[in-house]
Amino acid sequence: MSISKNGMGDEHYMRRAIQLARKGEGRVSPNPLVGAVIVRGGRIIGEGYHRRCGENHAEINAIQKATEPVEGATFFITMEPCSHFGRTPPCVDALLACHPGRVVVGTTDPNPLVSGRGIRTLAQHGIETRIGVLEEECRRLNEVFFKYIRTGRPYVTLKFAQTLDGRIATATGHSRWISSPPSLHFAHRLRGLHDAILVGAGTVLQDDPELTCRLVRGKNPLRIVVDSQLLSSPEARIFKEQKGAPAMVATTQRAAGERRRLFEEQGIEVLEIGEDRAGRVDLPLLLAALGKREIASLLVEGGAAVITAFLREKLTDRLVVILAPKIIGDGLGAVGEMGIRRMDDALRLSFRRIARRGNDLVLDARIHPEPEGP
Repeated sequence: MSISKNGMGDEHYMRRAIQLARKGEGRVSPNPLVGAVIVRGGRIIGEGYHRRCGENHAEINAIQKATEPVEGATFFITMEPCSHFGRTPPCVDALLACHPGRVVVGTTDPNPLVSGRGIRTLAQHGIETRIGVLEEECRRLNEVFFKYIRTGRPYVTLKFAQTLDGRIATATGHSRWISSPPSLHFAHRLRGLHDAILVGAGTVLQDDPELTCRLVRGKNPLRIVVDSQLLSSPEARIFKEQKGAPAMVATTQRAAGERRRLFEEQGIEVLEIGEDRAGRVDLPLLLAALGKREIASLLVEGGAAVITAFLREKLTDRLVVILAPKIIGDGLGAVGEMGIRRMDDALRLSFRRIARRGNDLVLDARIHPEPEGP
């Protein structure tokens, strides 16, 4: 058995595997993003990535696209090869059949059906196996998958656009458009990378949004309206065109039966969720229900009540804020009462990326689960 953690030049090829893996964004869920590179004598002879859920995994695509026999070559894979039968056969068996000289793995698979088994199988067959190359980068690549596998709940991205003084609408409720056209294009791209998108009933009543990805190529996510009493209308734009962009409404038993029938008669799915202490849709229960439907990533777009609830209940993993260079004074704030009275209790963020879209700034951060010390 040979498992090593040392190697020279492996990072270069693992970076290429990470680049390839990202090509599957928005199409492989609930599977992970995986890339694979096959190298012999300093030459890349095969590349592949997981293109779509249910199709070949990265290793198989790399083998099939190899320009010469791969026996004795080195395989670079961002995540350990699967060792169980799922939608496809085990990739570790395909690797063993190729007789690689060496296998370099970015990170282990958190899935308990796999975790470490693929690596051990390779080592038990005498194949030199190195693990942990660019491990942090490979784990970040699949932060959605890691959260989903470990908790059974989707990874939650909270996104909103606000003015420099923290408003998401004027005092009259007008909000179109706070951000620039490039930011709107970015927002549609972000939607396409998630399995589902969620807003509250207030947003539907006020803005009547479509919540599709019409400005970019790609699939439309499942659109979800949280509406505890079914106050929104089944005629709203979000519930139209169910074939190309499915939509559903999450409610509680407080919703009147006749209101429920109005939605169901339009072919709109009504998902009943238990209530929280305030009589609203219990968000943790909703996330658990979505996880059971293999929704691994959820984009939350508000409005203010929904934004505040997800932050207050610590259900958010990622925060994307589009900051527009505008000041409007009195208006609707993005975040409401959080019950925080001491600065030490504030939610702590770590900025992952700050970019420009037109004249706007896009702040991309991760939320720490617990407050940091001084």
